[in-house]
Amino acid sequence: MTQDLLVHGIYILYAIGMLMTFGTLLTWVERKQAAVMSDRIGANRAYLRIPFTQIKLVAWGLFHGIADGIKMLMKEDFKPRTLDWYAYAVAPWVVFTPVLLVFGVIPFGGMLDPGRLIPAASDWFGGRTYPMQIAQLDAGLLIVFAFSGMTIIGAMLAGWSSANKFSLLGGLRAGSQMISYELVMGLTVLGLILIYGTVDLGAMVRQQSGTVLGVLPAWGIVYQPFAAMLFLTAAIAENKRIPFDLPEAESELIAGYYTEYSAMKMGLFMFAEFIGIAIVGALFTTLFLGGYNLPFMNDAGFTLPGGHHIAMSHGAVVATQLLVFLVKVMAVCSFQILIRWSLPRFRYDQVLAFAWKFLLPLALLNLTVTAVLVWSHQKGAF
Repeated sequence: MTQDLLVHGIYILYAIGMLMTFGTLLTWVERKQAAVMSDRIGANRAYLRIPFTQIKLVAWGLFHGIADGIKMLMKEDFKPRTLDWYAYAVAPWVVFTPVLLVFGVIPFGGMLDPGRLIPAASDWFGGRTYPMQIAQLDAGLLIVFAFSGMTIIGAMLAGWSSANKFSLLGGLRAGSQMISYELVMGLTVLGLILIYGTVDLGAMVRQQSGTVLGVLPAWGIVYQPFAAMLFLTAAIAENKRIPFDLPEAESELIAGYYTEYSAMKMGLFMFAEFIGIAIVGALFTTLFLGGYNLPFMNDAGFTLPGGHHIAMSHGAVVATQLLVFLVKVMAVCSFQILIRWSLPRFRYDQVLAFAWKFLLPLALLNLTVTAVLVWSHQKGAF
């Protein structure tokens, strides 16, 4: 029991630290990537001075995220006079907390054997092994949609409780947009559920460890390339990122549903958005990019075509899986930021029409074709 608490405690600390790091780092990536795309230098003014010297550590602008956090913490917390104080205070946490909880069911590595990793503790662990996943739940994918649905309530609650017409309009926009695109997301992953026969994210990743035709990795994007595009589009809209940022369109609604928020309460909304980018990257990696897997890799190393085997120690396998997962997530996050600085904002009627009249029919078509192919394959097997 103590061993289980220790390992899962380390998992929780790792997940929180990773998400917080991604949330901070992506604020810098957004600035620098936008600068590269616009032929600018980007953030390079914040620095740390080495004590008793004139040496300034700029570090490519990495300290801007730290400066933003300090600024949010030090700002005065203004509140409108006519607010609903309880809903106003709770709303940022209803948006922020579920974003963190989603990661609890996402596998970020394979099987961990602490006894092999730390031989001196092998007797204490008694041969126990642990999947690198905080909560190994059979209904993992359902938990993802349950938690992500809670953020809709937080956004609408923030808009309503602020007693501001712009905030209320932003909250209404957020609710209708997020509900519309969450439906599309759900339909796109149904095709994967039909193929893999489970909603357990860990089982989905394990089934993506093989190859297709002996060459292609058996990733979800190979089986469902169309669903992958639909899922990523809907996920970006669910996270309210450009070109789908109508709930917080500054030119129309000042700042949307969090117009009346300041200081760290506003910081929670903004930080939740950047952590949401990482969560979208982690989900897309898990569902469509094989998770922590590399082609031909297993818990003992690499088994290449032709029977060639490259053995790896358990520690090397664990480190490789953790690194592969993080690199894939970062690549998807960078692609989301690339889209953010490439496309113009839609009108709000176009956003909803795009969901209901374009993405939803395509998602249903993809599900129908997948169901027919799976059924015909199973019928042929019998």
